[in-house]
Amino acid sequence: MITKEHKSELINKFGVKSADTGRSEVQVALLTARINDLTHHLDGHKKDNSSRRGLIKLVSKRRKLLDFLAKKDINRYRDVLKSLALRK
Repeated sequence: MITKEHKSELINKFGVKSADTGRSEVQVALLTARINDLTHHLDGHKKDNSSRRGLIKLVSKRRKLLDFLAKKDINRYRDVLKSLALRK
């Protein structure tokens, strides 16, 4: 689970201002944190299929946001990929 402090840290890092939660970079960063948390959960609970379904939905949502960001501004897209280490 993402703590309030971790969430505000991500918002400050990827947003322009502290209340900038609608920005695509912030949304991708928050989704990535949730995806990583669920991935660690599923390592220990292999038969938790409802959480696995939620993970697949989160990954799909993040992919759509990244596609939108790539179409809108390729430089912001590359910066997000670099800072979150999503691609190698």
